[in-house]
Amino acid sequence: MSIRVFLVDDHAVFRSGVRAELSREADMEVVGEAGAVGEAITGIATSGPDVVLLDVHMPDGGGVAVLQGIEKGNGNGGSKAPVCLALSVSDAAEDVIAVIRAGARGYVTKTISGSELADGIRRVAGGDAVFSPRLAGFVLDSFTGRSPAPEPPLDPELDSLTPRELEVLRLLARGYTYREIAESLFISVKTVETHASNVLRKTQQSNRNALTRWAHRRRID
Repeated sequence: MSIRVFLVDDHAVFRSGVRAELSREADMEVVGEAGAVGEAITGIATSGPDVVLLDVHMPDGGGVAVLQGIEKGNGNGGSKAPVCLALSVSDAAEDVIAVIRAGARGYVTKTISGSELADGIRRVAGGDAVFSPRLAGFVLDSFTGRSPAPEPPLDPELDSLTPRELEVLRLLARGYTYREIAESLFISVKTVETHASNVLRKTQQSNRNALTRWAHRRRID
């Protein structure tokens, strides 16, 4: 039987890319999508998916609000609630912990490959929790009462980067080509070039090799 998937993200181009990736999987069917919280809650209740791929940050409340809406609908006699897998540009501890506490079954970042995402969907549909090792550490620390790791020292150049620019920086540091980055993030090569130019300017690096060394010194990879 196919795994029924519902996509929630406020970027239509990103939803289109994810839909295209999942259409290649014989055991998956995208049954709906939404770009806002209210639309998502209604669409999920109507389509009855097995798994919801859920963006964390949206203008009207984000992933936590969707999770709360799903729980409320289920508590009012709705059908069996789907499992939710957060899919976000953010890898901040507070974002991970907030959506897991709200009921998500896992959390992955948008740098994940299409095949890895499909595997994560299968795993949460089968009852597993899905996290990258670093994000799993945040959750374990939160639920076992351990103090989180101390905040790293301020780095104005790094802090000036947007979440998308940081994603591009990570992939550049790993040796990805602009085309590979575009395919990974479901954006155009021209957009990647613009982000890379902004990263070079903000980090005050003269070329890609210097930028890669700068990123590795900060353990960004």
